[in-house]
Amino acid sequence: MVGSKDIPPRTEGVNTIILKSMCTKIKFPPKDTNLTSMVAIVTGASSGLGLECSRQMLSLGLSRLIIAVRSVERGEAAAANLRKAYPKAVVDVWTLEMESYQSIQDFAHRCETALVRLDIAILNAGLTQSKFGIVPSTGHERTIQVNYLSTMLLAILLLPILKEKTASSPGRMTIVNSGVSLTAKFPNHAQRPLLRSFDDTSITPWDPMERYYSSKLLGQLFFAKLADYIKADDVVVNIIEPGLIKGTGLHRDITGINGAIMAAFKAITARTLEEGAAVYIDAAIVKGKESHGCFLMDFDVKP
Repeated sequence: MVGSKDIPPRTEGVNTIILKSMCTKIKFPPKDTNLTSMVAIVTGASSGLGLECSRQMLSLGLSRLIIAVRSVERGEAAAANLRKAYPKAVVDVWTLEMESYQSIQDFAHRCETALVRLDIAILNAGLTQSKFGIVPSTGHERTIQVNYLSTMLLAILLLPILKEKTASSPGRMTIVNSGVSLTAKFPNHAQRPLLRSFDDTSITPWDPMERYYSSKLLGQLFFAKLADYIKADDVVVNIIEPGLIKGTGLHRDITGINGAIMAAFKAITARTLEEGAAVYIDAAIVKGKESHGCFLMDFDVKP
């Protein structure tokens, strides 16, 4: 399998890409897939794709699951159902606030000190925002903070832990991104300093959808460089587009006419939670070293 960097840029329009995605056959893991003895982390796993991905891994025999969540109460509610369905597995709920660098560092330190083994990390947490907002502790706009800065910090901190603590070789990390990065206009790309230009609406006017697109594009650009420093023999790391999914809270802050349009669009084109989580499983478990450093969309490597 060729890598993402070896493939020429896509020339299809967005509508064509969406149509192809709608027609893609969902690939569920082989029936003999077995995660016995393995330990996995899923961030943002109290609901939606993160929760469904967790359920699917437990159904494949995962021995220990760590649900990393902002709300311990919601996380424990989700974990209770998983424990009931899969009583042989250990399901833990750990706090992770993606708007706090301290919380991210504390979480990584806990992984380093409290876990004897860690095989899989799926970085799923992300958000969209209808209104402009700054994270007080960092001074950065919330969408850029969570989807880009915090996600990539967590990835950097977990990579050496995966390398050290996986009993299977190599460890696995899958970062959830989005194909909407292909449509980002990135209007402030020439601003310097770049990151600060996202924090000031007088420099970069607020557009919630464009901001989400830009946050995902930044993540892909950073990932493309990060992967150059990671050996596939240590940790296989890839980045994925799960497709448009029904039943997630991702677009809960989009209201009014935009919210109505999004709801109608999802009803026609979106995948189910089970289908979307299958994309996670394929990238984090089924795909091998050939997916290292790659952007995966519709179960295949894309540029």
